[in-house]
Amino acid sequence: MNGFLNVYKPTGRTSSDLVVFVRKRLEKGTAVGHGGTLDPEASGVLPVCVGSATRLFDYIIDKQKVYVARICLGVETDTQDATGRVVAERPVDVGEAELRAVLPRFTGEIEQVPPMYSAIKRDGRRLYQLARKGQTIEVEPRKCRVERVEFLGAAGENAYDLRITCGKGVYIRTLCHDIGQALGCGAHMRALERVAAGIFTIKDALTPERIDTLSREGRLEEALIPLDAPLGHLPAVRVGERSRHAVLNGNPLRPQWLDAPAPQAEAVRVYLNDTFAGIGAPQPDGSVRFRAMLYRAEEDA
Repeated sequence: MNGFLNVYKPTGRTSSDLVVFVRKRLEKGTAVGHGGTLDPEASGVLPVCVGSATRLFDYIIDKQKVYVARICLGVETDTQDATGRVVAERPVDVGEAELRAVLPRFTGEIEQVPPMYSAIKRDGRRLYQLARKGQTIEVEPRKCRVERVEFLGAAGENAYDLRITCGKGVYIRTLCHDIGQALGCGAHMRALERVAAGIFTIKDALTPERIDTLSREGRLEEALIPLDAPLGHLPAVRVGERSRHAVLNGNPLRPQWLDAPAPQAEAVRVYLNDTFAGIGAPQPDGSVRFRAMLYRAEEDA
């Protein structure tokens, strides 16, 4: 089995929990991994890589993601979300209008200081490990990109729902924290749901219960998304039957074998006839070298 599962992660379970859950329902020895961690208290889309798909992690992780976050004004926590210890409370004298007005400041290329409760490493140790011991260290700001922050509506006293469209490396809880600082009242993230990650959307995501049912019925393979489906952002090159031997051995593909000149790109999808064969890197001489050759695994699946 090779492909992707679009899994819905419920709150209270880790991303690794879901990987183990899926692995137990597949043939022993099948490689399984996830395509982007969600915090335990967050819910939503979790792409799960099965078999050869685990080799494509680097090519799907950078895709655009969409979140719905609930921001709670007036209360700050040490984790910047609802799981943390309250470190400050302030009166809230702002509302919807002020919140809407400040949101454009947090779109485009912005800088964030990653929270202490994060998996970033410093001197070989995760920041959250240091934070749990009461240690605080200075963390350098990092640039990231937020495409849109949309106001969705009120969600209780001093709470509002926001839809955030962003790329890799954006901390949504830090975004909520920073919005609170801009408003002068502080804030934390009360809830988070990832509604899309590239082509994986929440409306098509499979709950653990649904995955279990498909597994018991022997139909889980039917739910697999093809290996190349999440890679449409990469240009494609094609070779014909005479290149089969080179593909099977992972050899560089000569320019004259390609159906068209290789595009200038860091990575391309490679097809043997109409079958996805893997990921390649165009070279200065016009050839394409494989980064991940997947055709043999596909043939054996």
